[in-house]
Amino acid sequence: MTLIDCHQLAPSVGDLAGNQELALAAISQSAAAGADLIVLPELTTSGYVFTDPEEARASSVTAADPRLAAWATAAGGAVVIGGFAELGADGRLYNSAAVLDRTGLRAVYRKLHLWDQEKLFFTPGTEAPPIVTTAFGRIAVVVCYDLEFPELTRAISLAGADLIAAPTNWPLAQRPEAEHAGVVGIAMATARVNHVAIACCDRTGVERGQPWTEGSCVIDQDGWLVATPDERGLVRAELDLTRSRDKTMTSLADAFSDRRPDVYSRLAQAYGLTG
Repeated sequence: MTLIDCHQLAPSVGDLAGNQELALAAISQSAAAGADLIVLPELTTSGYVFTDPEEARASSVTAADPRLAAWATAAGGAVVIGGFAELGADGRLYNSAAVLDRTGLRAVYRKLHLWDQEKLFFTPGTEAPPIVTTAFGRIAVVVCYDLEFPELTRAISLAGADLIAAPTNWPLAQRPEAEHAGVVGIAMATARVNHVAIACCDRTGVERGQPWTEGSCVIDQDGWLVATPDERGLVRAELDLTRSRDKTMTSLADAFSDRRPDVYSRLAQAYGLTG
């Protein structure tokens, strides 16, 4: 079994020192509790609601920044995944997520699908989400809005991910009473149709007038919520990640072998689709 912790934090724009303190406290708490996988929100290092590109740039760090290395140290034997505003070697800014363990930085993923005003500050990534082989399973990482593109999450699942970790900043949206947030429903459906575990780490608080969904959750391979935030904003769950490797639903139904890629390719041609 893999012990997964997601920490709903409230980072503030530009407060790199304060945000690092929040992150290290969360990571250390989970490491002391024996967590195997620790997930932090999107843009943990920087905050989210920027006023202009200059503010975003001033809040960015490189992937080699000691702050990220400190996450790995604090995590001990755990894997930690969290979002940061990345200053790339090309001088561009990316909404990125780092995957770290006791050996250091394992991977950096740059968000492919930028939401709304993120397009004013960041450059979209161009590389496929990494699937990192760890002591606890094959862990893929996406960021927030990426979850809403089934082409991406299907490809990740077909490539063998045991769990998709998703640092998020989900803006609060209206919904009918007693309903799950729409973004949580999307994550649940994604888990079910791909028979893959998903860990979403949202943020909390109100930043510059923007409230957040606070929708952090761990979802099992059948698409069910197995953990949501406690009063501290901590989501903790144990999952058998190897279950993600079995795509059978009944003796005659299989989420992957029942696919019809031969037909799908013809549909794309018939409909004039190019991507």
